Amino acid sequence: MRAVQFSQFGDPSVLHVADRPDPGPPQGDEVLVQVAASSINGTDLGLRRGDAKIATWGQMPFTPGFDVAGTVVGCGPRVTAFSPGDRVMALLGHKGGGQADRVLLRQRRAALIPRGCSWIDAAAIPLAGLTALQALHRHGRLGSYGAGARVLVIGASGGIGSFAVQLAKLAGAHVTGVSSGSKVTFVAGLGADEVIDRHRDDVAGTAGHFHVILDSPARFGLRDLQHLLTPDGVFVTTRPLGTDALRAVPARLRRRTRRWAPVITGARPSDLAHLGDLVVREELRPNVDRSYPMADVADAHRHAEGPATGKVVLDISAT
Repeated sequence: MRAVQFSQFGDPSVLHVADRPDPGPPQGDEVLVQVAASSINGTDLGLRRGDAKIATWGQMPFTPGFDVAGTVVGCGPRVTAFSPGDRVMALLGHKGGGQADRVLLRQRRAALIPRGCSWIDAAAIPLAGLTALQALHRHGRLGSYGAGARVLVIGASGGIGSFAVQLAKLAGAHVTGVSSGSKVTFVAGLGADEVIDRHRDDVAGTAGHFHVILDSPARFGLRDLQHLLTPDGVFVTTRPLGTDALRAVPARLRRRTRRWAPVITGARPSDLAHLGDLVVREELRPNVDRSYPMADVADAHRHAEGPATGKVVLDISAT
């Protein structure tokens, strides 16, 4: 089968498409999926650059891709949720492998793609959509603040951020998005009530107080922005390690409130299904900026690192 690979870290030119052994028949509760599309996330970009070398240790050449949308073509003997022919979307584990013709995955990582949702849109949902949903509602406790809660989304034009702006608006929140340059218009189009251009304005000097701050690109620490939080507000970040993590435990014990929360995205089928339903009901848009055939994966990475707004997707089924 074909698979995207890189054998060394660097710019997008290190990516290539190679022939790899077929993953073999599914075992236990595994399903074998013929991949139709797989999106590119910030995690893929960082792994290719070598930002987290330990994550690919012993796995070179590495095949990126954590989001997949495709057709089930085989089921292990303990699979109960799916049958061959089912259209599914899934979030893979830390080993990636989604940017390939076929992939094995545990059934608990997948959900059925609702009728009316395209391969490309379905592939854009898992990692970014789940991260945004869980960051706001599971870690940020957005629902506990009621209608009119104030939310600040940093990185609002990216994959996670573009989902977060829409999901916060669906929850009845007043949303301020942070983006830059021409992407400010895109964020306003997502429904943000206010948009801050980070190249022109100081985010830390933003007026007002927020119940939830979501820093999707992990540019800030809690101390940088804690003055913008309400007394019961939460700063949610995609960076699980660092000085904030060391301070969190004693701070939480003293105050018995959580001011800082890292989001470690869970592959929850019920959350995936919920996001898919919102998409087909046209209450949520995956905002796919552009799709590329697998052979043009290097160009896809360049676009994702540059002018892209929302999601960039590889169309694996395209020749």
